[in-house]
Amino acid sequence: MKLKKSIMALSLAAALSTTAQAAENLTGETASPGGSIHLSMVHLAEVASEKGIANIQVADGQTLTNSIQNVAEGKSDISGTPYILPFLLSKGRGPYSKLGAEKGAELASNLRALYPVTLGIFALYAFDSKGVNGWDGLKDKNIYNGPPRGAALNNARSVIQLATGLKDGNGYKGIQVNWGQAVKTITDGSADAVVLPVLFPDSRITQSLASGNMTLWSTPKDKFESAPFQKYLRAPGSAPFEIPLAEATQPPGTSIISDDDTFRGLATIGGDIVNKNMSFDLAKALTKAHIDTLDALKAKAPFAKHAGYGVVDSVKSGMCGANPLKYHAGAVAAWEEAGYKIDDCAKP
Repeated sequence: MKLKKSIMALSLAAALSTTAQAAENLTGETASPGGSIHLSMVHLAEVASEKGIANIQVADGQTLTNSIQNVAEGKSDISGTPYILPFLLSKGRGPYSKLGAEKGAELASNLRALYPVTLGIFALYAFDSKGVNGWDGLKDKNIYNGPPRGAALNNARSVIQLATGLKDGNGYKGIQVNWGQAVKTITDGSADAVVLPVLFPDSRITQSLASGNMTLWSTPKDKFESAPFQKYLRAPGSAPFEIPLAEATQPPGTSIISDDDTFRGLATIGGDIVNKNMSFDLAKALTKAHIDTLDALKAKAPFAKHAGYGVVDSVKSGMCGANPLKYHAGAVAAWEEAGYKIDDCAKP
């Protein structure tokens, strides 16, 4: 009888142990491959599985406008996002205007961040054959400045206006096509110049160089440091970005021009976010897995070094201010235990 009880006790203990260590089954949504927000999610899925934390079924190529609403409504567990989207959701504006301010604010209050990502830095570039001589040479040009709608187009238009005083349709002609047609539009000659977010190195530039050499221009220093530009740099989903010119690497065939030895631009900031109802332990474990493998993440792509992974400074990571998004409490614990400082304004 004692032997039978002992066997039963051991079996129960083994079952409890297995249950305690069982990985969660989660769903994740992210953008198309080739960018920093896609890389962060795919990496998280990999390391979370390896560490027995979670099995994340990742759907890429998603419209993140819809994805964060899915997370807010509890239909999906994790989503990548530029931080402008939670702001727009909280106001019931833009793509969320049909929801209204009250419902939008309710849904946005359900969102929490795990860690930040820099999606890209707005810059001007053009084929040398186009004869563009920088920001001062954009008057009356055709400029590819983003998809037909969304944050990227609004940011590109604002950056051009702040740097040159020109407006889309009044000073230059903007060309808008979906991201899937970006490289074709850059290479087919329909645009004289391009103002889009780039990474270092950038995949769209890399693919386009087969059609000729290019020049990339940093934001002019005097414009970047002006009060209007500095104010815009702190808008939700935006942040100032500066790196030594020597580190602003692009593929051979690309020339880079700046006023001095620094590359400057407006960075689009985002991150991977979850619902506030995700358990403290799970959010902490996922964030810890991200933090513990930052070196491996940065080694996975040439651009990852400057993709904002591990940068939780409130200004550089686009938190606080008008951005209503906060970190998950579990994420805060993981960052602080790893020795990082999370400002109180970014805590739930």
